[in-house]
Amino acid sequence: MIYFYFVLGEWYSGLVCLMLAGKVDWPLRVGLFLVSVSLFSYMLYELANGVINRGPLTVFWILVTDVPGCIGMASRVGAGFVAVVVMLFYVVGRDLSRVEAFMAVRLIVLFEAGYWFLSFFMSGVMGLAPFFSGSGLLGGSWEMFFENTLPCFVQSVGLVAVLLKLFFVLNPNKPLRGVIKWGLIAGTFYVFVFWLNNTGNWVAALGGKGWEYVTLYPANLFSFLFTVVGLLALGLYAAYFSWRSFGAESLGEVDLHKVGVVVTFVGLYFAVHYFMYIYLGAVGGWGTWYAWMLGHNLDLWAMSLPLVGLPLLFRRNRQL
Repeated sequence: MIYFYFVLGEWYSGLVCLMLAGKVDWPLRVGLFLVSVSLFSYMLYELANGVINRGPLTVFWILVTDVPGCIGMASRVGAGFVAVVVMLFYVVGRDLSRVEAFMAVRLIVLFEAGYWFLSFFMSGVMGLAPFFSGSGLLGGSWEMFFENTLPCFVQSVGLVAVLLKLFFVLNPNKPLRGVIKWGLIAGTFYVFVFWLNNTGNWVAALGGKGWEYVTLYPANLFSFLFTVVGLLALGLYAAYFSWRSFGAESLGEVDLHKVGVVVTFVGLYFAVHYFMYIYLGAVGGWGTWYAWMLGHNLDLWAMSLPLVGLPLLFRRNRQL
């Protein structure tokens, strides 16, 4: 059975799909293991890179944003490590008990909440400073508000609140209805966080380059529409599916084909953009969009999500 939406295919939620399953699904097990390895290795690299290239602590904004950010990445590295270890048990055929499974997932969800709060909350606070002080501390502008401040607050406050609620309802001795409901909410929230993050960076890119950056280059127009319209449509689809599934009393009532659709398309969103750059380069010139997607994007590990989404999408049975 699947206990929640994989939080949009997130490795930690998908674990329970195996932990509570009554039968072996090797494509899904292997996919979850590879996604866990992808996230852990990617975040470990980004953590090391962030520590090495952090800059001097005597710079105020580095002290209050980059240092908590590094601690936050370390929290997600810890979550990824737990996920890899747990998935190793499932790959070698040693399934965890229900209590062990829920304990592992609760730990990973808590680490994940720590990542989103520590990494982004102070960046959101610092992003507000120019609008109140007029000092231009970070070059305050409305483009920066949509690129940095708003997304940072949404994910460090809203998403963290949902994850903490999910942490508290994850109890192997209680009915699964609450877990399913809050898992679906968390999964949908992830889609909208991805949409808000990437749309904000397109706003910043257009603020610097102008609309010609999109209208004159078909590749950029495709990327813009894929982000602003495509991810939004996927988020609305996820929200509708989640709302229709809120009354599920058991995990077997969740339609895994629809979960597979969302998980696969989120992974393809990042994979398509990455390979577009490999084959086409920075169309229209390097700018905020490419700097974000390729240089500062902590979500690129999600390119591996189709390894989980496709086994769900092509399952013979719609449910576990």
